[in-house]
Amino acid sequence: MRLSRYFLPLLKETPKEAEIVSHQLMLRAGMIKQQAAGSYSWLPLGFKVLNKIVRIIEEEQNRSGAIQLLMPTVQSADLWRESGRYDAYGKEMLRIEDRHERDMLFGPTNEEMITDIFRTYVKSYKDLPLNLYHIQWKFRDEVRPRFGTMRSREFLMKDAYSFDMDEAGAVRAFQRMFVAYLRTFHRMGLVGIPMRADTGPIGGDMSYEFHVLADTGESAVFLDKGLIDKPIPPIDTDFRGDLEPIFKDWTSLFAATDEMTDEATFKAAVPEDRQLSARGIEVGHIFFFGTKYSAPMKAMVTGPDGQAVPAQMGSYGIGPSRLVPAIIEASHDENGIVWPVSVAPFEAVLINLKVGDNEADTACAKFETELTAAGIDFLYDDRDMGAGGKFATADLIGIPYQLIVGPRGLKEGQVEIKHRKSGERETLPVDAAVARLKALIEPQRRDNV
Repeated sequence: MRLSRYFLPLLKETPKEAEIVSHQLMLRAGMIKQQAAGSYSWLPLGFKVLNKIVRIIEEEQNRSGAIQLLMPTVQSADLWRESGRYDAYGKEMLRIEDRHERDMLFGPTNEEMITDIFRTYVKSYKDLPLNLYHIQWKFRDEVRPRFGTMRSREFLMKDAYSFDMDEAGAVRAFQRMFVAYLRTFHRMGLVGIPMRADTGPIGGDMSYEFHVLADTGESAVFLDKGLIDKPIPPIDTDFRGDLEPIFKDWTSLFAATDEMTDEATFKAAVPEDRQLSARGIEVGHIFFFGTKYSAPMKAMVTGPDGQAVPAQMGSYGIGPSRLVPAIIEASHDENGIVWPVSVAPFEAVLINLKVGDNEADTACAKFETELTAAGIDFLYDDRDMGAGGKFATADLIGIPYQLIVGPRGLKEGQVEIKHRKSGERETLPVDAAVARLKALIEPQRRDNV
């Protein structure tokens, strides 16, 4: 893609309404545009990042055995009345009425609808276990939307729902999602810290929030430092096998928000040299709720003994539109965003330092062909402007690698590769540049998927 033909509306000044770094950089880098309070258009650069995040989520959900579907955004109020949540949900629910005067709502979540689908088609234990997920735009009428897409009214959500015959099966489903979440965040260049969360009136201890550490996080968190460098379950993890050892290994280390514990409890539980107090951004939540929805909505399954019982359910959420700013909060510097390769809008940017120069133009045209053939997702900055502006753009939008081509280097048969994260520059022969880029990018691209 040539930048001269791309839609990239950069901003020179930081908008006054942007309070945190990710919101500032997403606006400046032309990733989003605010349309109303808590409502944003995703412009091409931001939409590419969002789609790459979604792809990783889909791959890890599919690997865990979850099955994708898609449910409507507008739901019937009747389903919510069955569960008892319609009147109890509060003002965050956007209630609407259709032309036939039927009560409808813009879905803030999908427990009722997925339970209705399940009870229609699944009747026997032989059809279990089952985990269904979808990725869909949702709406919650936040009283004070803020921080850009970090806390917006309209947001993209991956929500999965597991169904099992008994609690033992539900525990196994919960552990599958726990491990899938660890891998999902790792592939995005994040350390997703699982923190025990409040289960509310349901009780039990099967509820975990996943937090990304960042100075601007909304929650104060306490954790054992051992969680930061803990090895992620490998690609060949058998999701049909026993995942309890992995689950226990991770949850044995202390991690909680200030809503779940206090600093004194934390310091008493964790050796001093392993204590870390920080701020966290919640990016995912997994939750077991048993028969909360299946019982009132009569989602029954018949067991081997011929007895019908309500299905045991769990829900598992990740916010892709929240993950974009979370990654930026965790990975940026004074010049702009620093994207991990796996979610970067482009893996490399080809910078022509002197557009109009015959040698530079010819070399860049050759690189366009070679980069395309190598399967590298790249942006070609072919704008007729000074080098400083091109470097500033590349740094701002956070492209992991810059392939820099100019007349002076070409006279010596050389080009440069700049590493966005470290600032390191490599000088290479022209013919070796694309192979070097490919060697840098491929190991990071899909985390050996």
